Amino acid sequence: MVNQRKKKPIAQEAYDAMAEAYAARVDTKPHNAYYERPATLSLLPDVMGKRVLDAGCGPGVYAKWLVDHGAEVVAIDANEKMVKLARERLVNRVQIFLADLEQPLDFLVDSTFDIVVSPLTLDYVKDWDMLFKQFHRILREQGCLVFSIEHPFVKYYDHHQTGNYHKIELVEYDWVGFGQVVRVPSYRRPLSAVLNPLIKAGFTLEKILEPLPNTQFKQLDPEGFEQLMRSPGFLCVRAVKT
Repeated sequence: MVNQRKKKPIAQEAYDAMAEAYAARVDTKPHNAYYERPATLSLLPDVMGKRVLDAGCGPGVYAKWLVDHGAEVVAIDANEKMVKLARERLVNRVQIFLADLEQPLDFLVDSTFDIVVSPLTLDYVKDWDMLFKQFHRILREQGCLVFSIEHPFVKYYDHHQTGNYHKIELVEYDWVGFGQVVRVPSYRRPLSAVLNPLIKAGFTLEKILEPLPNTQFKQLDPEGFEQLMRSPGFLCVRAVKT
């Protein structure tokens, strides 16, 4: 553990329960492999020769793609099981650390990364002001930040009877796609709380994607495909340090 936790990350128990199943299915599960991942990867610049931080690496899917495409990768995750699984997947090809994004990334040196990518991780972090300042600090000038989250619209729609759109709120979902039912907590926030911390930290917003599922998704999950063609699931963002 390279930074000190003041409290346990909110989804720790959930990921402890499903880590192995998640790692076994994430390469081909439609929402990940044929919806979120293609969209997020499309926002990345050429990674050949670039130093990249995979912030929230999970079992190492993105880290493997990055190193396979010529990047020098440092990966971090708050869950010990995920770190172990990522190390098994990558076998010393990537530096992988146990680290909590709710805490300062003091072990990472200023202006030493070209890219930070954080796929489907920031929903578990409440304080984006602090985190985006950390990302801005470690990126070089014109460095790129790419991240994906659950779409604020659908998260509010799912909890509108009890929620307040204008607040950052802790919500929960029952995940059923990884072999068992797991109750997963995360933070729901309005669109303004997605974009304003970026601007405040010194980033310039370059592109937002509300992706559509691809044809492989349709073949594997026709019902889910039709739903995502009408209603968003994820939001993907690219910003640049200025």
